[in-house]
Amino acid sequence: MSRPAPEIRLSTEEKEILLRWMRGCKTEQRMVERARVILLASSGLSGKEIALKMKTRAARISKWLRRFAQERMAVLKALDEPAPPGYSRWNGRLLAKHLGNVSKDQVWRVMRKHDLHLERRQSWCVSTDPEFSRKAADVIGSCRKICVWVTTRDKDGSD
Repeated sequence: MSRPAPEIRLSTEEKEILLRWMRGCKTEQRMVERARVILLASSGLSGKEIALKMKTRAARISKWLRRFAQERMAVLKALDEPAPPGYSRWNGRLLAKHLGNVSKDQVWRVMRKHDLHLERRQSWCVSTDPEFSRKAADVIGSCRKICVWVTTRDKDGSD
């Protein structure tokens, strides 16, 4: 038998923050979803009703309601934090330092276990066109010709 979802009552400030996240055009989708879960719960909907409305699993809703009930906005704000100043992104060492009670090796073990890669980027620009190489060479060749033309034109001083 599942546990009942915790009752969520929001302060005015918490509600304003969550609504701002939901309306923000640059807010990550995961943050919007979590804000929506909490706002729906605060309006009196049960976890199962929220799950049906959002077309997701009730366990996922329960997890976020429980986390929010325990830590309030701190849990959501921590997930929304940018990398520390001077760094463009998180790495295992920074994450361990930020968490405070784990080693960098523990961070990397957990990340490997879940196949998470902080610094890996995947490319989606892979062409299946058999003529791609030839076409790309034509485009690059044209760009070079334009660059040469612009450079020689500037040297001549003509327009």
